Amino acid sequence: MKCVALCVCLTSAELAACAYLPTAGPTAGEVIDQGLQDNRIRYAVVDINRGVVDALLAQPTESFRTRFGKYSRPTPPRIGIGDTISITIWEAAGGGLFGTSPIGGVSPGSRSVAIPEQVVGADGGVSVPFAGRIPVAGRSTVDVQRGIEQRLAEKAIEPQVIVTITKSVTYAATVSGEVVNGARVPLSVNGDRLLDLIALAGGAKSAVYDTFVRLSRDGVTVTIPMERLVSDPGENIFVQPGDVLTLVRVPQTYSVLGATGQNAQITFNAERITLAEAIAKAGGLQDLRSDPTGCFSSASSPRPS
Repeated sequence: MKCVALCVCLTSAELAACAYLPTAGPTAGEVIDQGLQDNRIRYAVVDINRGVVDALLAQPTESFRTRFGKYSRPTPPRIGIGDTISITIWEAAGGGLFGTSPIGGVSPGSRSVAIPEQVVGADGGVSVPFAGRIPVAGRSTVDVQRGIEQRLAEKAIEPQVIVTITKSVTYAATVSGEVVNGARVPLSVNGDRLLDLIALAGGAKSAVYDTFVRLSRDGVTVTIPMERLVSDPGENIFVQPGDVLTLVRVPQTYSVLGATGQNAQITFNAERITLAEAIAKAGGLQDLRSDPTGCFSSASSPRPS
């Protein structure tokens, strides 16, 4: 996941008359010779060219689209255990079971009552006066409305019911990590994509090139760079209820060793940099000690530096 380039700028070869310049690392010849010891290959030295870069870029990488691509928009929300719902009941005329306040603009004499919000219990039900315990878990709001109306049909005057999910803990996803406001975010009926979810959480705190997005779903966790999520629409897949999205800040760095202005671990501070830029950020090659033909680079990621 973390792209780390190791740039070693080697010292010049030995001078005549057994005089040597101070060294800050092995010579180019020593590096090449040490690649093969006792007929055993310890490492290979390969010239960097377009073909090598293309081969590295062709290596398989983690992908939300590949691992989770079968998921489309989530199914319409269902009421779940722990959700909070509100119930409002109307009657066609006064003198019934519910309400004493007339409803303006509905029908003359109609009355309504709003039942206090309830959290769906562990048994999957809520209580409605004169209707008893109503099973609601796993059902849509429209289905629950019809069920309550049927329970009250013989007791109330032409009852009409509206059920609303005011707070959902089951039709939601969690956003955490390097975001402005980590929270459990309710999902919209139309469907939300990963970048929508990040935006609802206030956006990322860190720069895109230093941020990785980790999605956990159904026991599987996949991590990709946020820059790829932003640049490739195919990776911006639909969020599913129960998803956990974590933004992780991992500054991209490389280490410079040898005959350069400084030997240090240096941050990219950019989406990507070239090898020449990497050497320049380290102070360049030392004129009296470095060999420009003896610069070696190794990388732990297929993404070129």
